Amino acid sequence: MKSILQKTHIRYYHKQNPHKPSVRKLKPNSFITDIKNTQNTDEALSVFHDYCNTNTFKHDYPSYSSLIYKLGRNKNFNQVETLLQQLQHYNVQCKEPLFIGLIQHYAKSGLVENAVDMFERMPSFNCYRSLQSLNAILNALIQNERFDEANEMFKNCSKMGFRPNAVTFNIMIKGLLGEGKWGDARKVFDEMLEREVEPTVVTYNCQIGFWSKKGEFDEAKSLFDEMIRKGKKPNAITYALLMEALCLQEKYREAKNLMFDMEYQGCKPRLVNYGVLMNDLAKRGNFEEAKALLLEMKKRRIKPDVVMYNILINYLCKENRAGEAYKILVEMQVNGFEPNAASFRMIIDGFCRNGEFDEGLKVLNVMLTSKHCARLETFCCLVMGLVGNGKMDDAIFVMEEMMKRRMCPDLESWEALVVRTTCGDNSDNSLVAELVSPRR
Repeated sequence: MKSILQKTHIRYYHKQNPHKPSVRKLKPNSFITDIKNTQNTDEALSVFHDYCNTNTFKHDYPSYSSLIYKLGRNKNFNQVETLLQQLQHYNVQCKEPLFIGLIQHYAKSGLVENAVDMFERMPSFNCYRSLQSLNAILNALIQNERFDEANEMFKNCSKMGFRPNAVTFNIMIKGLLGEGKWGDARKVFDEMLEREVEPTVVTYNCQIGFWSKKGEFDEAKSLFDEMIRKGKKPNAITYALLMEALCLQEKYREAKNLMFDMEYQGCKPRLVNYGVLMNDLAKRGNFEEAKALLLEMKKRRIKPDVVMYNILINYLCKENRAGEAYKILVEMQVNGFEPNAASFRMIIDGFCRNGEFDEGLKVLNVMLTSKHCARLETFCCLVMGLVGNGKMDDAIFVMEEMMKRRMCPDLESWEALVVRTTCGDNSDNSLVAELVSPRR
């Protein structure tokens, strides 16, 4: 047993061999296809340099942009900057979508300063900034709760040569409402009307959603009526927001009646509407009625998705009914729906909370076979539970699966596994010390 643990430790802590590019036949028009088929950024960069070393191929804007997109998605921003410098050096004509994509990737990674810098540097790449770029940076600032900076940029739109459109105003309204600043949001809405920018359904949905999430149905309905008066046709999301407000007031029947009323008004119910009802029923523990909704949807030829099933799975697991949740997962698959990582994770965590670690391990095996990966916390919980039940081989298996995915077990999991394995044999203390020692 000791040798297995030592091998496991060595496999995890030793560095992987650096990427060695495979021999490939280079064709002038195949670079972008090759980049799309690469598995990681190291391989993508290797492909890029392989093409650089040929005399028959010269990288152009599509080449650079395809690689930069891939690097940005994988947060390899150092290499992104290197390629951007090459674009400038070789005076490659760039297009706006490349920089909008980078602004979005920086924003998702919380690198707001980089996103703003990218927006400001666009002209240096001989690239025209349109209103679409401004909207992208405003959205990036709002997403990262940099409201003052977003507001300052919004106020200076005219100085920068931009005329805000409905998307611009919607971004600002949504951001202000996210801060709870209803009065300021309405001022921006009034400014929108003053500038003769036509509000969209999204403009009203943002405001209706603000009150709906507070359970203030009357306020939300007042905005809904205003929307109708001004000739804007509500969509399924509009009705879903009103239904949510009713459910928060514990008026499920009224919410369901509203869904049927929307159809009478010419707006067909969608998944989002059934999702509101499903969430309310499951939250209140009415699982049989919630399951009946799935049958009702089938009769109405509305196909449920994985989110609908996950609502049931989530609340069943919260009620310590992981076994029933697993049956829902099986039903999903029988009906032709592929569970996602969240589906498996909730069930495994549910079994672990119930102390049913063998069942959790079975679901983990199915999850890994389905090419999904559990969270580190889930792996560690399984290890601790299996060790506690004396299932050492299973615990080691889970550890090995973690390390295959380069996930580092926490100190408590290592100690529990090693101490249990050595069974108090003091001669093995050196092994314990080695396994729980910090990485070098």
